[in-house]
Amino acid sequence: MPTQKNIASEIIENAISAATKDPRFMPLTVDELEDIEVNVDVLSEPKDCKVEDLDPKKFGVIVKTEDGRKGLLLPDLEGIDTVEKQLEIACSKAGIDHENDEFSVMKFSVKRYV
Repeated sequence: MPTQKNIASEIIENAISAATKDPRFMPLTVDELEDIEVNVDVLSEPKDCKVEDLDPKKFGVIVKTEDGRKGLLLPDLEGIDTVEKQLEIACSKAGIDHENDEFSVMKFSVKRYV
């Protein structure tokens, strides 16, 4: 869900965070700036759904446990062709055992700006 006062501020905050605060990657350096390509994905409001309502090419997913663990995965990612794989990765990002832990699923669509 948005955390900023408008979409422009939201995009700026998320771009800075992605470039400098993602623990999976080293922060972007000044020398890399001229080589980056920026794409913006604007997510629709998530809606509760059943697993059978999902389509990994069309919808992104958010998985969440009652204790607050949450993982999000965008739609139409290379190599993710099944709902099972999509849920497995989203759960992994949240530290959820997708085969044994109980979790709820929400879906969302994306408007992609390249």
